[in-house]
Amino acid sequence: MKYTQLDFKKIKTWSIKDRKNLVRIDNLMNPGRENIEKIENKEFSILIDKIIAARKIGAPVILSMGAHVIKSGLSRYLIKMMEENIITHISSNGAGSIHDFELAFIGGTSEDVPTAIEDGSFGMWEETGKWMNEAINQGAKLGMGYGESLAVFVGQNPEMFPYKNDCVFYQAYKNNIPMTYHIALGTDIIHQHPTCKMGSIGVTSGIDFKRMCGAVSKLDKGVFLNFGSAVIGPEVFLKALSISRNLGYQVYNITTANFDLIQLGDYKRKLTYDDYQYYYRPRKNIVNRPVSKGGTGYHFSLDHKISIPNIYNEVMKRR
Repeated sequence: MKYTQLDFKKIKTWSIKDRKNLVRIDNLMNPGRENIEKIENKEFSILIDKIIAARKIGAPVILSMGAHVIKSGLSRYLIKMMEENIITHISSNGAGSIHDFELAFIGGTSEDVPTAIEDGSFGMWEETGKWMNEAINQGAKLGMGYGESLAVFVGQNPEMFPYKNDCVFYQAYKNNIPMTYHIALGTDIIHQHPTCKMGSIGVTSGIDFKRMCGAVSKLDKGVFLNFGSAVIGPEVFLKALSISRNLGYQVYNITTANFDLIQLGDYKRKLTYDDYQYYYRPRKNIVNRPVSKGGTGYHFSLDHKISIPNIYNEVMKRR
């Protein structure tokens, strides 16, 4: 059978220095400086208590997120929560790593996709594709994970990253906190670059998955938080939890919480196949299924700019 493949070596790229960025480093939110609307919700208050209780006994608090957490300007909140020992592990998808990486070296990220897709220039940024693939290829050769590879590359080339103090994966590495990335091949702009080696991405992201499993295996009496990841985060968590239980880890007394804009109503009611909510993975894979034999799952319909600052503020105030 004959297959048609395109030659990526002929792809044209442009310098990111000429790109208009929709998100900028000077617009990041600053912990303790903004007047954030306080969440008045009983279940949210219970969740805060559970986070505090988990950290008091050394149980993990894992934060899973989609890329919009970075695009919402919340990098400094994530960094502060690591520095204050509130969260012990962060996981994200490929887009999350790209926006974080771009902010670190150029101070801006997020292009205007609707116009760029019209002429095939979307995602064709030379520096992002070249440098990230270089970091991942080097890391694969050295047996590193995806997040670790990026952090080491930034550390080895500080002059290229003037905004590295606001880089979440770099600060995670400096604080000895795992930041893992779980990649779906073909979903990220760096996969379009001529220097991309899918094997390197597979190796490094595969290592990160095993590290995620290691974190989840210790999650008993801990907390798992998911912010805006509708597919990758919920699927990775469910598999990591199944692997942990399969290997004999007693991960049952857990608290899970999903944060998204979608309204679920009574998110604990039983669903049938003809209900569209049945196919919303965060509800099944984070809120309901993981706690079927113990623990509690929550869903909160909130903007990330409200939920994450409230978690930080309330934990710092109460603990």
